[in-house]
Amino acid sequence: MPVSTNCAYAAPFWLPGGHAQTIVPRVLQRGPRLPFHRKRLELADGDFIDVDWVYASGSPRKRAAGVVVISHGLEGDSRRSYMRSLAKCVSEAGWDVAARNFRSCGGEMNRLLPFYHSGETGDLHAVVSLCCAEGYERVALAGFSVGGNQVLRYLGEDPKQVPSEVCAAVAISVPCDLAACSTVLARRENRVYMQYFMHTLRRKIREKNQLFPDALNVDGLDFMRNFKEFDDRFTAPIFGFKSAEDYWRKASSSQVLESIRVSTLLINARNDPFLAPSCFPMRAASRSKALTLLIPREGGHVGFPSASGHHDAWLGRETMNFIQRS
Repeated sequence: MPVSTNCAYAAPFWLPGGHAQTIVPRVLQRGPRLPFHRKRLELADGDFIDVDWVYASGSPRKRAAGVVVISHGLEGDSRRSYMRSLAKCVSEAGWDVAARNFRSCGGEMNRLLPFYHSGETGDLHAVVSLCCAEGYERVALAGFSVGGNQVLRYLGEDPKQVPSEVCAAVAISVPCDLAACSTVLARRENRVYMQYFMHTLRRKIREKNQLFPDALNVDGLDFMRNFKEFDDRFTAPIFGFKSAEDYWRKASSSQVLESIRVSTLLINARNDPFLAPSCFPMRAASRSKALTLLIPREGGHVGFPSASGHHDAWLGRETMNFIQRS
């Protein structure tokens, strides 16, 4: 499928560079107010996730024919400005929205010791299955960053398990190669992002340690400064991986891109400060019948600001145009 660097998006002249285009929308944009209807989805293993629904009609009694399941990024949630901005575009296009919160991210800690990881797909499948059971004729997927990596893995790791109602997917600012991206984020110029992620992850581990005493080794937790240290100590053993490197390799969507059978759009900005060169899978896209790769010159990481500094509606329009064409 096509690989394109030409698109209608252009960053405002006063926000040059990937860092500004990443940070400013996050700081300035609160996101539109939306009538979220929260529902708790009980999972087969005894845990739960919270899903926030937006109905195009304004009422859960009148569902649209199609729904878009939206997944947030690392340590995000359904209320983040980029999630709400996309949800507004989806709703205005006449589709319902199911904005899922990863385990531990919906405002209440999940029940079990494991929370989520970058390649986990079982919970996404549970939400997709719920949408199918609710009678939606068309189910589309959209994911930001780590949520986008989960979407791509879900579609490619076992294409036969994907319900026939799933008609399209859009993945935005995706760290397709987790090992390479962990190295990029550990660089000095990306310190502000790493500090933010590590602060929230350390806090989560402290809360887990209170709920499950002696299940975790928290010695030196306050001194951990990067994903390698965190994933070696916590993510890998909690989820049954041998090491951080084993986790990154097995959880990266780059491993399964050519197996995707659902019409899929991957949007990664060239100046995204989170991404390594391997996150622009031009060879995989050129060999795939389902994957379209769009590489805007600008946009940052989950940024794509407008002239006002807020998230530009271009991203929502591009997403819905692709979904509705598929």
